[in-house]
Amino acid sequence: MIDPVCGMEVDNKSKFKTLYKGKVYYFCSENCLNLFKKDPEKYLREGPKGM
Repeated sequence: MIDPVCGMEVDNKSKFKTLYKGKVYYFCSENCLNLFKKDPEKYLREGPKGM
């Protein structure tokens, strides 16, 4: 799986995850999770920006 914020590869065992519109998204870090939570549509629309 790909972190929708930074583009890093993550697996479904990551403790950083959230449910949005019925889908679970996984993140590499708490920072990426928090950025996604602030504006999920931005990251879903524009895709990951890289580190």
